[in-house]
Amino acid sequence: MHQALLVPEVLLEIFAYVNTIPSTTWQTAEIFGYRIPSTQRTSTLAALARTCKFFHEPAMDLLWTEIHGLEPLLGCVARLHPLIYRMGTRQDESFSSWAKGVEPLSAHEARHFLRHSSRIRTLNIERTHLQLISVIPANVYVFPRLRSLNLSIAYLNLFLPLTLHPRLLNLDKDRRIFVTGCSALEHLYIHTDNSYDIASRLSLLSDRIRRCTRLVTLSCPMLNWETWKHLSYLPTLLELEIDQGYDVTPSLSKGDVVNLSFLNITSLSFRVVDGAEIITVIQHSQFPLLRKFKFTAHYLYSEEAEQLFHALSCCKACQTLEEIIICSPDEGDLVPPDSEPVTPVPHFLCFTQLRTLQLWFDNPCIYLDNDILLQAMSSWPHIRSLAINYLDDHHASSEVSLRGLFTALTLCPQLHTLRILINLATIDVDPDAEPIPHTSLRSLELLDISQSQIADAEALARIIFAWLPCVDEVKSIGSTWDEVNKHLKSLTAATALYVAGAS
Repeated sequence: MHQALLVPEVLLEIFAYVNTIPSTTWQTAEIFGYRIPSTQRTSTLAALARTCKFFHEPAMDLLWTEIHGLEPLLGCVARLHPLIYRMGTRQDESFSSWAKGVEPLSAHEARHFLRHSSRIRTLNIERTHLQLISVIPANVYVFPRLRSLNLSIAYLNLFLPLTLHPRLLNLDKDRRIFVTGCSALEHLYIHTDNSYDIASRLSLLSDRIRRCTRLVTLSCPMLNWETWKHLSYLPTLLELEIDQGYDVTPSLSKGDVVNLSFLNITSLSFRVVDGAEIITVIQHSQFPLLRKFKFTAHYLYSEEAEQLFHALSCCKACQTLEEIIICSPDEGDLVPPDSEPVTPVPHFLCFTQLRTLQLWFDNPCIYLDNDILLQAMSSWPHIRSLAINYLDDHHASSEVSLRGLFTALTLCPQLHTLRILINLATIDVDPDAEPIPHTSLRSLELLDISQSQIADAEALARIIFAWLPCVDEVKSIGSTWDEVNKHLKSLTAATALYVAGAS
C-alpha cells in the first residue's frame, strides 16, 4: 500500500471523492451481513471497507452517513434480515407489515442494531418499529452524531427529548427517546399530519424547535410567535421553509406580535392554504441577506396580495434579493371573479439584483402594460428569467404590445427566458424597420389575450426572427402561434443553409 494512503487526511479525501462519483449502475451489495440495492459507488465503498482494517472505519462512516428508516439497522440482525430483504432487495411495499408479530430484539441483537448507528448523520423517518427496540435503555442516544432529521409530527415526540407539556407527556410516557439532543441538529424537516389538534401541534413544534440552537435549515408547519422570535436569534439559520400543506393555517395571537430581524437567512419559502398569517409575519420582519423568496397560497384576495407585495418590498432585502416566486392558483374558486387586478411589479422595482421573477396567478389577475414593463427592465439589469402569467387566460389583463416588448428587451441583455401576456390586436412594429437584436433570449412564451386571429403570420415571424434571432419558436397555450412558428422554422433553416454555404 502506498505510504500516502497511511495519512488519514489523504485517505478521507480519496474516500469522500469516491462517495461523490455519479453512477447509474445499480447492483446488490453485501455490506458486513447487510444486503442492500446500491449504486456502484456504494459497492465501491463496501469493497474498500473490506480491504483492510485501516480502510474499514472511514469507508463505513461514509456508507452509513445517511439512512432511510430504521430498517437498514434492523437488517443487521440475522433474525430480521430475511424478513426485511427478499431476493437480495429491500421489500419497500411490505415495510408496514413485516414486523407484525415479531419478537423484540434481545440485548445481544440490540448490539448489532447499535453497531453502526453512531455513524449516521442523516436520518429520514417514514415509519418506525419501536416495539422491536424496546430493550434499548431510554437514556441511550442511539444517533449521537446525527445532524439532519426528516420526519412527521407523529414521530417528533419520539425522536427528540420529551416536552413538559402534560398532555403530550402522558401520550408518550411509555415511549423511548433514542436520537440526540436537539442542540446538535443542523437540518430539521418536519412534515404536517393529523396526529394532534392545532393547539397541541403548535405547542409541540414550539417546544422542540426552541431547543434547537444550531439550525442551518428548517422546514416545518406554521409556528407561534414565541418560536419565530427564537429563530430570529439563531445566527446559524440560513434557510427557512413553512409548509402547511393542505391544513388550515393556525391563527397567530395579535397580542403577541413582535418585530423580528433575521440577520442571516438567505432563503425563505412558504406553502399555505391562505396567506393572511404569513403576511403578518413578513410585515413585522426584516431579512437583510435574503436572496430567494418563494410563496405559494391556494388563494389570495387582491388586498392580501398587495399587502404581501408591499411587505416584501419593505423587508430590507432590496440589495440582495435575486429570486422571487409567488403562486396563487385560487384552488376552490374562493376569490370573486370580478376582483381588482393586482400590480406586483411596481413594488419590486427596488430589487436591483433580481435575476428571477415568476408570478403565477389565476384570480386575481396581474395588470401589466408597456410603461410598467419598461420600468421593470430598467430597474432589473441582471434579470435572466421573467414569467408573469396566469393559470386562466380568461382572467388576463395586459396592455403590453409588441413594440413595448421589444423596447423593454433592449434594457435587459442577460434575459434568456420570458413568459408574459401580450396584446396582439394590433401589430405595431414595421417588418421592414431596422431591428435591435436581442441575442440572449432563448425561450419565449407569449399568450395573446386579444384572442384574434393573427392576420399576417409570415410578417410577424419575420419581425420576431429579426428582433429575437435565437428564438426558434414561440410557445403558447393553444394553436395561436402555429402558423408563425412554421415560418420561423423556415427562416431559421434558410439562415443555417446560407451560413453553411458561406463557410
